[in-house]
Amino acid sequence: MNISFFIQPKIYVAHLYEDFTIRQGMETMKYHGYSAIPVLNRENEYLGTISEGDFLWTICNFETLDIMERSPVSLENLRIADINFRRNYPAVTIDTSMEELVERAMNQNFVPVVDDRNVFIGIITRKDIIKYLQSTALKKEE
Repeated sequence: MNISFFIQPKIYVAHLYEDFTIRQGMETMKYHGYSAIPVLNRENEYLGTISEGDFLWTICNFETLDIMERSPVSLENLRIADINFRRNYPAVTIDTSMEELVERAMNQNFVPVVDDRNVFIGIITRKDIIKYLQSTALKKEE
């Protein structure tokens, strides 16, 4: 089965760029209500997925961090690129098998999809995979 059927295109997917400030990243996640979000560079290459925990640990690691711009270390001066992503959310390509896609989705809410040049093209959500598997199982019962 071609997994392109499941892709939510990049245009509909909230994402961050590595040059965004930490404040911009946190605001984007809060606005959309996500706990993890893809990070891209300006060439739209997938760099990884950042989570709420990544933001939290970054803030906790700076004892002198200031939320405003009053100190040299603030949420306005640090970039997404300065954050160490603690979990690995590897991307898949269009020719990935359904079995591998299901395996990846067991450990994350969505699976990033890239083309042959590592350019981010969208995500496949765990919800869409489960709906597909459920409909397939129901068809087999009939």
